[in-house]
Amino acid sequence: MFKIFANSWKTPEIRNKILYTLMIFAIVRIGTLIALPGIDTAGVMAARQNATAAGTLYSVIAGGANSGWSLFAMGIGPYINASIIMQLLTIAIPKFEQLSKEGPDGRKQLQSYSRYLTVVLALIQGSGLVYTYQNMYLVHSPLVYIASVLCLVCGSTFVMWLAEQITAKGIGNGSSMIIFINIVSSMPRGAAMLYYTIVGSGAVGAAKVAAIVIILLIVLAFIVCVNSGERRLPVAYSTKMVGRKQAGGRSTSMPIKVNTSGVISIIFAISLLQFPQQIGNFIPNKGEAFTKVLEVLNMTHPIGALLYVLLIFFFTYFYTSIVINPNEIAMNMKKNGGFIPGIRPGQPTSAYITRVVNRITLVGAICYAILAMVPVLLQWIFKINVGFGGTTLIIVVGVCLDIVKTLESQLLMRHYKGFLND
Repeated sequence: MFKIFANSWKTPEIRNKILYTLMIFAIVRIGTLIALPGIDTAGVMAARQNATAAGTLYSVIAGGANSGWSLFAMGIGPYINASIIMQLLTIAIPKFEQLSKEGPDGRKQLQSYSRYLTVVLALIQGSGLVYTYQNMYLVHSPLVYIASVLCLVCGSTFVMWLAEQITAKGIGNGSSMIIFINIVSSMPRGAAMLYYTIVGSGAVGAAKVAAIVIILLIVLAFIVCVNSGERRLPVAYSTKMVGRKQAGGRSTSMPIKVNTSGVISIIFAISLLQFPQQIGNFIPNKGEAFTKVLEVLNMTHPIGALLYVLLIFFFTYFYTSIVINPNEIAMNMKKNGGFIPGIRPGQPTSAYITRVVNRITLVGAICYAILAMVPVLLQWIFKINVGFGGTTLIIVVGVCLDIVKTLESQLLMRHYKGFLND
């Protein structure tokens, strides 16, 4: 891996892309330090210290990174939500499904719809965020509130544009890279909490921190295994005559990842579990019953943790059913003369692929549910809120592996270009 980075740095084209990506990283982090007009930053930061684990994790993923008072408080969150909604609408609305099959032009049109939807979601989310912090403004004025909402919408739209610039001119997927840098920037805070635990509790604290570090290393190795795990279905193609030549007759494999949905199922589960808490922010006097419901839905509560796991299972199967269509795969395989050895083409192939995908998805859902519960289990056992755990490590490891693959492919492409030019 280090050799790949060294070779990439020696290549001018790739080095410029790396520097361009780092420059955008710097812009994103600077934006989280620019305060909204008229807001009491100290008061907001103190209020966010009492945020729940789900809220803090979603804030990191969305881009806020515990800086709800900043211009980039919402970050890439509205764009991610808009992209997910557009993916679901592509399956539900025939017109969008047709656009997705029309090549680059159709995908470009869907991308423009995602941008418009991002602005709408940013406006709604920004209004809610300003309403939540309205008592923490130094100047209470409707004009100040409106200016803050507009700043949040502009900041989120600007982050969306930066993500697209990384995708076009930098390294890797822009949205994933911005989430990656937000998570990495929040990790020193979790490390500082572990350090204060050692200083404050002495030998007992040091033993707790050592156990947590060992568990996180095991989790890291487990994540790498899960990300690289896949089931390869053998596929053979029958021979056929094309003119006077014989074509086909080759054998290949169709890979099915252990968890096709990846971290999206966890993000969906966090968003839905946190939704009542977001509604509660709009209610001044919640009442005893509603307050009790919010306590139960907290992931540190056993019922909330159980709901969290069940939601991960549900969204894992739901998203996998959208991404993988066994009927379409079997139909395309039959058209191209392909078949799975021992399985008849057509409906039997579709049923076989469905059965395999369901079993693989079950394994992936169990693995990701265990990883997502790591921070909660650490808090139950050691009474320490680490601030990062299975979910954040899944994202970081996944992005790192994607970066390595991207650099590898670009180095290989440049090698072939040089060979052809010679």
